Amino acid sequence: MLPVFLSSGLFLGWSLGANDASNVFGTAVASRMVKFRTAAIICSVFVIIGAVAGGSGASHTLGKLGAVNALAGAFMVALSAALTVYLMTVARYPVSTSQAIVGAIVGWNLFTGSITDPASLSKIMMTWVACPALSAIFAVSMYIPIAYAIKRLSLHILTLDTMTRWGLILAGAFGSYALGANNIANVMGVFVPVAPFHDITFFDTITLSPEQQLFFLGGLAIATGVFTYSRQVMMTVGAGIVRLSPIAAFIVVTAHSLVLFVFSSQELSNFLHSVGLPRIPLVPVSSSQAIVGAVIGVGLLKGGGGIRWRTLGGIASSWVTTPIMASVVCFVSLFFLQNVFNQQTYRPVEYELTPMVWERIATLPGASEATHEALDDMWIERYPNAQEFKTALENRLGETSPLVPLIMEYAELDAFRITTKAVNKIDRNYLTDEEMDIVETLVGQAFTHRWRFVEVLEESSEAWRPKKGDDEFNKERKRKLKYLFDTLRAASE
Repeated sequence: MLPVFLSSGLFLGWSLGANDASNVFGTAVASRMVKFRTAAIICSVFVIIGAVAGGSGASHTLGKLGAVNALAGAFMVALSAALTVYLMTVARYPVSTSQAIVGAIVGWNLFTGSITDPASLSKIMMTWVACPALSAIFAVSMYIPIAYAIKRLSLHILTLDTMTRWGLILAGAFGSYALGANNIANVMGVFVPVAPFHDITFFDTITLSPEQQLFFLGGLAIATGVFTYSRQVMMTVGAGIVRLSPIAAFIVVTAHSLVLFVFSSQELSNFLHSVGLPRIPLVPVSSSQAIVGAVIGVGLLKGGGGIRWRTLGGIASSWVTTPIMASVVCFVSLFFLQNVFNQQTYRPVEYELTPMVWERIATLPGASEATHEALDDMWIERYPNAQEFKTALENRLGETSPLVPLIMEYAELDAFRITTKAVNKIDRNYLTDEEMDIVETLVGQAFTHRWRFVEVLEESSEAWRPKKGDDEFNKERKRKLKYLFDTLRAASE
């Protein structure tokens, strides 16, 4: 069944290529500085390189918004996002694949009774506003000095033309790489925990992990979308909002690529933090919103007279419509997939105040004997999903009690046994030898709660313990724990 379920991810990849390729080469093609065929080839090659070489980091962070835990559910989430992007592409609107996948995941959360993390959702929605605004600022900041320099240097028109074409190609290649690295997790990330592939080594030097093989397939799907259906959206972005000169086209593509870099660079975020500035939220941003923001910035700098506000209004409305449409499509489709085709669209996640959790509550900050008394009637009562358990806690402790999220984290049931077969599925290139040695010593043990599994790892080796003041290590440790748990959990089912 995997190829059938995987087809929705490939469809989403095709939709992304058909829509988002316009963001990196739309202005170049529309201004006739780069031929569509040349743009499609360069975009396809660098998207695949970005997906395989730089996509793994984003995939390990996928799931903060909602943990899709069944293959059929992942299929429908990807299919709902793909259908939404496809319909918007047919309408020639440059929508965001990230918005579509976020909407579809929220639809899955609503259908399964899972809780949508408000902090993650608000952070993502904030970038939907900040991304086009920052891109417009970058474009304006670049346009003024570049236009001044060109005027001062008095370059020959042929020299200027050649420099502009190469600038567009280089900026487009960089933007394509960033597009593949940032967005491949949206296409294939939900399938990573259940991928049945194994490592493949070429010429005893190059090894592709199962994750990279998935990303390569997703990259091919994106490339197919670029070649077969991206030309129309490229023309909308490049000429539909405001007609751009070749120099303006170069500035727009460069500003767009810089925005993707800013929201993806861990090094830049660390540097800002080291000089006392706030960190940049490292979340996948919409390349569609970045390119449209840059085009508007250049248009406003020229007085705004050439901006086609009607087209811009249509694009803006599509940004609002996309996540809502994807959420509704996903919710309705999950109902039919589960009740008509008898497919398991989610693995129920139950909650219970087990004796182990009951003892742990006493150690939580702010907990007292009164806490146990308030929760006394919930003792060893099992709740079918996160929403019902959260409501029960809030009714007894108050909606704003800081104990509610802490108790929910401890009470989640996720029983599994570590087997040799499950350990063999772990990517040994991702974990260190010391980390793997500890995992292998746990073969045969069973766990009821995920947090207890983490505690055992920490008690067994310093390699799995958090380090005070080392934010990078601790973030990577969390990503490894999530990857490890997802892999062991999927293999034990």
